[in-house]
Amino acid sequence: MVFVHRLFPTPVMVAEEIWALASEGRLLSDLVRTLVRAMAAFALAMVLGTALGIVLGRQAFLDRLFSSWLVVGLNLPAIVVAIVLYIWLGLTETALIAGVMINKVPLVIVTIREGVRSFSAEYEELGLALRLGFRRRLATIYWPQLLPFVLAAARTGLSLIWKIVLVFEVLGSDGGVGYRVSLMFQFFDVTGILAYTAAFIIVVLAFEYGVLRPLEGRARAWRRPA
Repeated sequence: MVFVHRLFPTPVMVAEEIWALASEGRLLSDLVRTLVRAMAAFALAMVLGTALGIVLGRQAFLDRLFSSWLVVGLNLPAIVVAIVLYIWLGLTETALIAGVMINKVPLVIVTIREGVRSFSAEYEELGLALRLGFRRRLATIYWPQLLPFVLAAARTGLSLIWKIVLVFEVLGSDGGVGYRVSLMFQFFDVTGILAYTAAFIIVVLAFEYGVLRPLEGRARAWRRPA
């Protein structure tokens, strides 16, 4: 005999709920809204974090000046950032995306900074000796050394953003996976919560294996022997 309770739904019940939500159109709409927010915050954080990480990695004085702030940023609770930005900017898309970005930027900065610090001085001297232009040195000396750190920052940062964006949606949003889960929580709708969670995990896995890993493989192709 199988124990069935509304608070302990079976996988079949969850699958049926996913199908019902998808048929209504709500599931797809919420997933798209969450993914757009996550991708916007991810792109902004990668651009800003990479630029600042390169600067701090090359300028020791600035690194010493802002290192304590980086520690604060790395350990600042996401919920505090969310509440403060929602108070300042209101329950807007700008506040949500900015908050998610702020939580990710310190991680990118630290990762890229360590990558810049690890640059080989011999390669840089070789480029100067061969009188390579800046663009040539960037493509053949700097970028190949920095690439593993960029990929690491992207991988760890994206895994962080997937979770943080849901927290921001729960606290204040008019749609998205986090918003829908918070509504279902109020009605103790465990089946709906698990349905949204399962659908979100499927999307994350599809993005990981369908987009991120192929891009990573192409980016690392130059390191493979001919």
